[in-house]
Amino acid sequence: MELKDRFKQAREEANLTQAELGELIGVSQVAVLKIESGQTRRPRNINDFARALGVPVNWLIYGEDKPEVLNPLRTTDQLKSFNTERKLNNTSNVSEFIELDPWDSKTPLTEDEVEVPFYMEIELSAGNGSEVQLETTGPKLRFSKSTLRRHGIDPTHTACVKVSGNSMEPVIPDGATVGIDTANTIIKDGDMYAIDWAGALFVKTLTRRPGGGLRIRSFNTDEYPDENLNSEEAMSVRVIGRVFWYSVIR
Repeated sequence: MELKDRFKQAREEANLTQAELGELIGVSQVAVLKIESGQTRRPRNINDFARALGVPVNWLIYGEDKPEVLNPLRTTDQLKSFNTERKLNNTSNVSEFIELDPWDSKTPLTEDEVEVPFYMEIELSAGNGSEVQLETTGPKLRFSKSTLRRHGIDPTHTACVKVSGNSMEPVIPDGATVGIDTANTIIKDGDMYAIDWAGALFVKTLTRRPGGGLRIRSFNTDEYPDENLNSEEAMSVRVIGRVFWYSVIR
C-alpha cells in the first residue's frame, strides 16, 4: 500500500467523505482527491490530516505503527470543535483572544522563562549533511520552563538549530528550526533525532535493527531511501539528542 491507499482507507474508516475531510482541514475536496489519486505525494498538512483521521502520521507516510482501533473525529460535536479550534488558530485578529507582549534580547526573563541557545553557524541537514561546528552560538530562543519540565526536558541540555534540505518534508520543511534535547540520546524506535553521522549533522528518524544495526529514515522516502546500517556501520552514528520541537514560518 502507498500513502494514497492508506489515506483513503483511513478516511473511509473514519466515515468521512472527501468534502467533509477537506472542510475539516481547511482544504478543498479536490485537494483530498489529489492525495488519494497519488497526484499529491507529500501533502504539507499531513499532521492535520493524521489528527483528524485518528492515525499516526508515521502510518500515513510509511505504513508503520497503525493502531488496532482507529480513533478519528467521528461525531458532529468533535468535528465542530476541531473546526472551531482551527478557525481560532488561523484568525488574523489574534488580539480578540490573547494579549501579545513584544520582547527582544533586552527584555528580562520571567520566572517561567529560559533562554535556549540557537546555533547559527551550523545546520542540521535534511539532505546530504553538514559539517559539525557547535562552537558558535547566535541569538537565544525563549521557552517556558514549565512546558519543558512537563515533557521531561532539562533546559540546561537543550539547543536549537536550523534544518536545511527537503528530506524531512512534509513534516519538517527546509528552513525550519528544531529544538534538541541533548540529554535524551537513547533511541526510541521511530522518534526523530539529531545525529552526527561520520562527521556530518542530520535530523532523521531512527529505528534499531536486530544485531545492533540501525535504520536511518527520512520522511521524503521518494528522494531519500532508507539507510540500513549493520552493527559495525552503526558505530559511526552518534546521537546528539532527540528532536522535541520544531517551528517554521511559511
